[in-house]
Amino acid sequence: MTAARRQRKCYRAGLSVIIGLTLAVAAISPAWQAAATERIVVAWLTGLAIDGYDPVAFYTDGKPMPGSPDFELSYGGAVWRFSNVGNRAAFAARPDVYMPQFGGYDPVGVARGVAVAGNPTIWLISSQRLFLFYDRSRLDNFAANAERIIEAAGRKWPEVQRTLSP
Repeated sequence: MTAARRQRKCYRAGLSVIIGLTLAVAAISPAWQAAATERIVVAWLTGLAIDGYDPVAFYTDGKPMPGSPDFELSYGGAVWRFSNVGNRAAFAARPDVYMPQFGGYDPVGVARGVAVAGNPTIWLISSQRLFLFYDRSRLDNFAANAERIIEAAGRKWPEVQRTLSP
């Protein structure tokens, strides 16, 4: 085997390892599966907003509830799912009330000027608004400083939005 052929073979093996590790990490982390380039956090493969969870259920049931494909609504460039027809109707009438703040991006990241996809299983309703967080430590940080972070994120959000696709 020539030296050039050995080098190509080694390169291909290394590339395969990198691709395999990238796919493994993406399969493990839900935040990696969400597009961090859209104005609303949307799952890459499905086009679902907030991983298919019902945004109204956070308010009515006090917990994240998976939505059903039977109760879908397209809004803001994403497909939203709901657990029942009443929740879908409530969202259709007032999406501004039920949508997660900052398009589902973590408000701690937004306050720092960075779009970090929130996880719908790590959430908090503060000031009657739904916030999704990347991880538990960001939720704890937010809970301790909610007003300050909401204010900072509100100032940075227009700047962050300019980096996102319409």
